[in-house]
Amino acid sequence: MLVLYYSQTGGTATVAREIANRLGAPMEEIRAVNPYDGDFRATIDRCLEEREAGILPEIQPLEADISEYDVIFLGYPVWFGTYAPPVTSLLNQIDLSGKKVVPFCTFGSGGLDSSVRDLMAKQPEAEVLPGYGVRAARIETAAAREVERFLIAGGFIEGESATLQEFPEAHAVTEEESAIFDAAVDGYPMLSAKAVTATSRPHPDGTEYLFTAVDKPREPKSDLPPAGEIKVYILAEDGLPPVFTQVLR
Repeated sequence: MLVLYYSQTGGTATVAREIANRLGAPMEEIRAVNPYDGDFRATIDRCLEEREAGILPEIQPLEADISEYDVIFLGYPVWFGTYAPPVTSLLNQIDLSGKKVVPFCTFGSGGLDSSVRDLMAKQPEAEVLPGYGVRAARIETAAAREVERFLIAGGFIEGESATLQEFPEAHAVTEEESAIFDAAVDGYPMLSAKAVTATSRPHPDGTEYLFTAVDKPREPKSDLPPAGEIKVYILAEDGLPPVFTQVLR
C-alpha cells in the first residue's frame, strides 16, 4: 500500500500521516513545480485564471513506482468541488487500471462525493473504494479517531468499529433541531441556509443529524455557491457544541 497525497496548507498532510502511520505504509507528497503558496484569496484567483485558460500545474516526478502497489490511498484538498489541480495533473499522467484506490480528502464544507465521482470518471478502470473526508476545521480534533474507524471498517487494520444505522425518515424540523442547525453553521461564511427537515441517529461520539436546508437569498456578486437545496450533516458530541461535518449540494 502507498499513501499518495497533495497538501497546500498541511491539513491533508496531517491526515495522510495518520493513515500511513496506522497502516505502516510509505507515503509521498504530490508537489507542484510552481507551488500554490499564496493565501486563500490568491489561491482562488490563481485557480480561476488557470481554469479559464485551460492550464494545469506542472508537477514534480514521483519517486514511488506506482506499478509496485496494488492499493493506493489518494489524498487531496477539495477545491471548487473536486480534487485540487495538482492531483488532476497526476491523474492525467498515471494509469491506475486494476488498482484499488482509496480516496481521502479535506474540505471547507464538503466535496468527497463529487470528487470521487470525478476520480472514477478520470480512472474508469481503477477500483475506487469508499473514501474518507473531513472538514479542515475538524482535523485536529476528529481526524485521528475517524481515520482509525475508517481503516477498521475498510478491513485495512484490525479492530472493532460500530456500524451506523440508517437514518430514519426525515420530519419537519423542530425548534430544538433548528437551534442545533443554526449553532452548527454559525460563523461559517460559505454556508447561509435555513433548515427545513431533520432526522438523526446514534453515533459513537454522540448524535448525528442529517438536515435538509434551503440556502438563503444571495446578495448580488456573492462569493457563496448558487442558492439551492442542500443536505447538512451535523455531529452533536456529548457535552460539546454541535458542528457540521459535511454539506452535500
